[in-house]
Amino acid sequence: MGRHSASTVDPDIDATARGASHRASPPVPALELRGVTKTFQPGVLGRGRAHVAVDHLDLSVPAGSIHAILGPNGAGKTTTVAMVATLLQPDSGQVLIDGVDATADPGTVRERIGVSGQYAAVDGTLSGFENLRLVAQLYGMSRREASARARSMIEELDLVAAADRPMRTYSGGMRRRLDLAGAIINRPRLVILDEPTTGLDPRGRRQIWNAVQDLRNAGTTILLTTQYLEEADELADDVTVLYDGAVHARGTPDALKREFGNASLTVRVARVGAQCRAVDVMMALADVGSGQPEQIDDLQFQVPIDAGTRSAVSAVKSLQTIGVEVIDASVTAPTLESVFLTLTESASPDPDRAADSAREGAALVH
Repeated sequence: MGRHSASTVDPDIDATARGASHRASPPVPALELRGVTKTFQPGVLGRGRAHVAVDHLDLSVPAGSIHAILGPNGAGKTTTVAMVATLLQPDSGQVLIDGVDATADPGTVRERIGVSGQYAAVDGTLSGFENLRLVAQLYGMSRREASARARSMIEELDLVAAADRPMRTYSGGMRRRLDLAGAIINRPRLVILDEPTTGLDPRGRRQIWNAVQDLRNAGTTILLTTQYLEEADELADDVTVLYDGAVHARGTPDALKREFGNASLTVRVARVGAQCRAVDVMMALADVGSGQPEQIDDLQFQVPIDAGTRSAVSAVKSLQTIGVEVIDASVTAPTLESVFLTLTESASPDPDRAADSAREGAALVH
């Protein structure tokens, strides 16, 4: 009886159970860092002491998303990107691309990633098309396949009109788009963008943003470092703020703004004089604000407030109570810039770390 019960398993039910178990498995992250640490010894950087550039960093980036890494100079951004790109090896921990260990199998990882750095890695004497064809051939494509892929990238990045011109005639924005085209010509699963819009004008920056959003919409995963907080706010699904090589904060841009950002109230008063002194206005705003008020000009004042309209209404009422005539009041929503300042203002930057960061960046470029 017992043997009969054990052997009578409905194959359909068993298959369904196996399928449910399989579906329950979490998807493999496109990029995962597990306890990654990198220390630079004195002999490497020519300094008198070792320093920990990245300290037990954990990170998980889902496929098809944009993850931004922010932080001041020396925070560990460049070192982190270099380890993901297989240009540096961690001293401990793991860097995994689609589950593949970057240290154990760097060749496979390099086939799955594309890298676009701060400086366009292109040859000024070649045309845009020739640059891209060369990159494609370096990935092992035949000349015919490389030519077809290069033309495709030129169309995707809106470089058709300049495709056959020497690259040295390109504007800064065009060079960055060409560099981005080279980074994605092998159709990588993960693209690393290290400050992709540095030095570009607003138009060039917007063109890069549009290209990055198109990549994400097509399912490509993107790791982004940037010095422009607006850029991270515009593009990133999630943000990690690094400080001294460790995670200082992490979350979606909106979540970080809710937790750490400050809205600001700007008021313009009718007059400031004997009956309405600036110090009285400042004191009234200080009572209702969440930070130190400041006087912008003779008649305009600003103070950080809690997000929402209640604090703004309280501030205006407080001013009216002391006889101040408010001409205009406006509230500015929290920004990632205010988050960044809040998270980093309490800590003093280490000049040695900043100098080391510059050396690391220069080494990676060359």
